[in-house]
Amino acid sequence: MKVLVTGGAGYVGSKLVKQLSLEPTISELIIYDNLNQKNHNIFFSSIKNSEKIKFIIGDILDSRKLKPILERVDIVYHLAAKVSTPFGHEEPHIYEQINHWGTAELGYLIEKSEVKKVIYTSSASIYGFSDNLQSELDLPNPTTAYGISKLNGEKSLSQLTKQDVYVLRCGNVYGFGQSIRFDAVINRFMFECIINKRISVSGDGNQFRTFIHIDSIVGSLIKIIKLNLDSGIYNLTDYNFTINQITKVFKKIFNDVEILFINQDIVLKSLRLNPNQQISDIPKDKYFDIIDNLNKFKSNFAFHV
Repeated sequence: MKVLVTGGAGYVGSKLVKQLSLEPTISELIIYDNLNQKNHNIFFSSIKNSEKIKFIIGDILDSRKLKPILERVDIVYHLAAKVSTPFGHEEPHIYEQINHWGTAELGYLIEKSEVKKVIYTSSASIYGFSDNLQSELDLPNPTTAYGISKLNGEKSLSQLTKQDVYVLRCGNVYGFGQSIRFDAVINRFMFECIINKRISVSGDGNQFRTFIHIDSIVGSLIKIIKLNLDSGIYNLTDYNFTINQITKVFKKIFNDVEILFINQDIVLKSLRLNPNQQISDIPKDKYFDIIDNLNKFKSNFAFHV
């Protein structure tokens, strides 16, 4: 089986590639990434069976380069994207160009190929904000340029008729990875605790956010190619916590951490996600699960300031 991972050098992509390299049914694994995020760490990781991995530097908008790469590919993981926090507003034209039209171009090429399955990592941000728990049956209502572009990407791939298409609407990813990002809230909190012994919270902290550990999302991405699932949309998350609940977890891990509220009088809107039980491994004890994950995350730092 031949697998293509777009954005394979990224935060989730690099960890996914490492796990896919262990799958005996995969004979060839292609990483396609433009390295704009300077994620060079993938070239130095301890990937086993690296002889079946091929890296190609290229842009998701480069159809000429992508077309021959798709020859004889069985499965496409589409992770390449312009990524920010799920509620980012900056550079709307770039979100639209990469996340929408880049995905559309990839879809056109896949339509003419022999690809059998397409797995697309979308975002919970396509739901916008709501006080209700969001399921796949709820209508999308994105309120940011990022969310709109990811929803348009979903629509582009949903037009495919020959392939099985799996859209994963993912929560806010956290946890240690070789291409880690520190703009996501939990990862940023961890870095702030290590470096400043202080966490900065916007608003009153009572807003809900939805979170998933990087190992959980990678596990679900691999599970999809093994299960006999119908094409469709799947919510993927571990838990929903308020920001204040998250800060309490950090206070248990870092006894001397200070919580600094910025614009505390502002009430920010919430987003909670109802996970799909078919692909999500929901922790039985969510509170102790996140404490355990964050302690492991903390242990990856070589030293504390």
